[in-house]
Amino acid sequence: MSTSTAGRTTLPGTKAETSGQRTARAAFYGLLVDYWEIMLPVIALGPAIEYFLPSTLPPQTKSTLTFLTFAAAFLGRPMGSVIFGHLADTLGRRRTTVVCSVGMGFTVLLVAFLPGYEAVGIWGLAGVLLLRLLGGIFMGGQYTGANPLAMESAEKSRRGIVGGFIASAWPVSYVAVSLLTAVLVVVFPSGSATSAYATWGWRIPFLIGAVMAFVLFAYARKTAESQAWAANKAKEEQAAKTRSPLRELFRGDNLRSLGQVFLLMTGIWFAIQMLTVAPSGLLISYLHLSSRSVIWGILAANVVLFPCYLLLGAWGQRFGRRRTLIVCGILTGTVSVGCVIGMLRTLGSGGPFWMAMVFSPSRCASASRPTPC
Repeated sequence: MSTSTAGRTTLPGTKAETSGQRTARAAFYGLLVDYWEIMLPVIALGPAIEYFLPSTLPPQTKSTLTFLTFAAAFLGRPMGSVIFGHLADTLGRRRTTVVCSVGMGFTVLLVAFLPGYEAVGIWGLAGVLLLRLLGGIFMGGQYTGANPLAMESAEKSRRGIVGGFIASAWPVSYVAVSLLTAVLVVVFPSGSATSAYATWGWRIPFLIGAVMAFVLFAYARKTAESQAWAANKAKEEQAAKTRSPLRELFRGDNLRSLGQVFLLMTGIWFAIQMLTVAPSGLLISYLHLSSRSVIWGILAANVVLFPCYLLLGAWGQRFGRRRTLIVCGILTGTVSVGCVIGMLRTLGSGGPFWMAMVFSPSRCASASRPTPC
């Protein structure tokens, strides 16, 4: 049985089908590396943040600076999306992914070799923030290159499933970096600016992240360019001679679509971060729970979250993206919020930790949703 891809008929097992599978794996792995590097400051560097700070700072200030190392990458992502999104349209999805994977690799590699406060003072932390910002720019660029490449190379009948598969890289990455950090904290002493973990143990996850980014570079180089992009390139160049693409983006139906997608993605990111990342700090800082217990609880939630992305991707393919997003939005505003309240009330009233963690997988699963492509 034949299938039609980008206007031509291909048989299963041919180069076109293999190319679609390869680009989907590249996008999955790219998002895996992306989230690995996003979570490094919170999970891996968090226990060693004293290495970059003076010992006289109060705990609240240290927590704020730790959060800034996490937020710096998110500040860079939209800039990278704008810069490299344009390049992905003009130079190609594959080429943009290749360039950004190299940038991701070098920025995280340089963080791994930064000196601490005792050697260079506050400039060490300034270097972390700057490199995290630059890394975020390349992360945003990688996402805008690899994801369109995968979705444009996928068959229309499988794009929902491919989108869910790509999005499932997030919980996989979170579990992986958390497990590695948990092992390193146990093996190497931690708790002070001069401990083995604070001095060099935290650098291991950063070095692994750099290697992962360079592997992505090698893998992306071997992927084929999007046929849909190549087919429209000449048409876009001709259109660019008569009107400005940027001006057209902010006019008519294009502006409406841009506003809808921007609002949707902003809400998705805000909901996910508030329901999955923020509660861990809340449990440790305000309810004074063991960080080890919280880590294992969040790990369990992300194990449940992985198949939820796959299921929602299949649901979106079967019933439509719009309907799936509406259902997930309703569940996020009801079930997820209710689970957070139930978790906090259980712990606040002295209830058992395991009972509170029962709410965690439910809120994470409700907040998850497939890639809306």
